[in-house]
Amino acid sequence: MRPSISYVSTSRPSHPLAAAVIGLVLVAASPLTLAQYKWKDANGQAHASDLPPPRDIPDKNILLRPARATGSAAARAQTATPASGNLPSPGVSEPNSAAGVASARNPVDPELEARRKRSEADARTRARADEDRAGAVRAENCQRARQQLALVNSGQRMQRLNDSGERVVVDDAGRADEAQLAQRVIASDCR
Repeated sequence: MRPSISYVSTSRPSHPLAAAVIGLVLVAASPLTLAQYKWKDANGQAHASDLPPPRDIPDKNILLRPARATGSAAARAQTATPASGNLPSPGVSEPNSAAGVASARNPVDPELEARRKRSEADARTRARADEDRAGAVRAENCQRARQQLALVNSGQRMQRLNDSGERVVVDDAGRADEAQLAQRVIASDCR
């Protein structure tokens, strides 16, 4: 005669009432596991949601946030302390662990990071454009100074208008002054 082997299943409860209780616990706990934000409204009523609280809710009334939404390690530690009645969300490391400390030091919001990179790229583009404009002005000043120096050194008669609008011939001292001015501009702008 063969011995009979009976198997005991540990994966499901043997009593229908136990199955109902486990089912109710899972159903009741499911909104809490989905809720990433907890806050109190102006009337003191607690709310839990996977969406952030309304903008009119002050920061002090927000009881729990997801780890990526908090801005500092202190805020993350405050929301995760058992004294406040909140436990850290599943999958979120403790603030004292190495990963928690690293994420607390460098909370990266992808949208803010993209804005920061665009802003830096715009600043670099503006700086290059300003540098190009300044280079163009220097090149034009250099060309004009060289032309002025060539005119002064040519020996041609030079004239200027005085304060009353009369033409005055530039003498040798005036030519020397013009030549020195042109040389200074050439030295500074012709690189």
